[in-house]
Amino acid sequence: MAKLFLLAGSLFCMLSVALGAFAAHGLKHHVSDYAVDIFKTAAHYQMTHGLALIAVALLIKWGMQLKWAGHAFIMGILLFSGSLYLLALTGAKWLGPITPIGGVCFIIGWLILIVKAARQPL
Repeated sequence: MAKLFLLAGSLFCMLSVALGAFAAHGLKHHVSDYAVDIFKTAAHYQMTHGLALIAVALLIKWGMQLKWAGHAFIMGILLFSGSLYLLALTGAKWLGPITPIGGVCFIIGWLILIVKAARQPL
């Protein structure tokens, strides 16, 4: 499981750099400033939680049971960032309700990490 989270985190981080560059250089000529900001927010949260996945992978290797935190972060990236990318590119307002579900996944991932860390003898 650690390898999956390490690879997924690295992939999400790499893609967030590419997508952030796309927003800064290519997207701004095709959509509103508001849509560019939405896209940049998606890339920021993707990077943050990609790094969290890498941390989860390392902590799993140290013996912490964080499988569900890793899965929550992956789902959060897909739902939160994914819905924001699509919203920025398409303007489809029906995607709006999906974004908070991804945010809840992020919160669940962090909550699991907090609880497991609190119980872990260091």
